Amino acid sequence: MSGPHVIRGSVSLPEAELMWRFSRSSGPGGQHVNTSDSQVELRFDLANTDALPEVWKRRALERLAPRLVDGVIAVRASEHRSQWRNREMAATRLASLLAEATAPPPKPRRATKIPRGINERRLRNKKQRSETKRGRSGRGWG
Repeated sequence: MSGPHVIRGSVSLPEAELMWRFSRSSGPGGQHVNTSDSQVELRFDLANTDALPEVWKRRALERLAPRLVDGVIAVRASEHRSQWRNREMAATRLASLLAEATAPPPKPRRATKIPRGINERRLRNKKQRSETKRGRSGRGWG
């Protein structure tokens, strides 16, 4: 594996807490696929990890609840023919999934009032357009 997989800032996935499982993959690869375990399943025990700050962990458990099985999140990768590339893909996917799930909630939108000048200009333009269109009708032309 190429280095630690950073979630955000200085927080990264500890290699000791990652559980790997390999199996035969369907898809391209010919006879090679029939004999090698190139599909990768990466599991991470989110509920019992000490790698994430407590606030992040609570946020992730809440947001990823539908995907969790007993507090464990699983990610699968089988796009590539080589097990190593699938391992990289699965670890990257897990890191980005956790980064998204632990992100702070967006700031609430503050409602702002439309400036009076903008509203007046809009109404003036509507009136002008209305006059232009009314002038096109053939009424009163004898």
